[in-house]
Amino acid sequence: MGKFTRREFMAATGMLAGGLALSSLGVPLGGVRAYAAELSKADRVKSAKTTISTCYHCSVSCGLLCSTDLKTGRVFNIEGDPEHPISEGALCAKGAAMFQMSDNNPHRLTKVLYRAPYGAKWETKSWDWALERMARNIKAARDKDFIFKNAKGQTVNRLETIGHMGSSKLDNEECWLVVTMARALGLVHIDHQARV
Repeated sequence: MGKFTRREFMAATGMLAGGLALSSLGVPLGGVRAYAAELSKADRVKSAKTTISTCYHCSVSCGLLCSTDLKTGRVFNIEGDPEHPISEGALCAKGAAMFQMSDNNPHRLTKVLYRAPYGAKWETKSWDWALERMARNIKAARDKDFIFKNAKGQTVNRLETIGHMGSSKLDNEECWLVVTMARALGLVHIDHQARV
């Protein structure tokens, strides 16, 4: 056993005293031990590669650190980059939830769920069925309600019976495409959740 400096002795004594104090207070450490065991079991930290990226939910483009398991190639953690000059590690709710967009999120919906009008149960439908139904309903509403001229006789070419609410899970380019499509249909009631 090597020699301890006074500083090392005081630090070890302080940690021992703190550990004893916490254990006598009955602080439950089960969750911490379970999490540590999970990390050890998965061996993620040892076989991880960190990649610098940016959030795509708005034009601020906050910095992200993406941790990828080298064995599986899957992302297991996304957090703010403290060295990013704009965000300095801070993320809004959308950026903080970026991991939910990854393909290994077990809660991410991968199928179309449909509930008939006045129905009580969700049905699983195919993407082809859902896209065809949406296109048919949009066309029917546009054919029925499209306004070519207003009360003054001015050409307006608009559709007021359909609205569009954008999603914050779309990146900037996808938002541009969706808004362009909505305007081409004549929609005037267009908003975006990222603004809220």
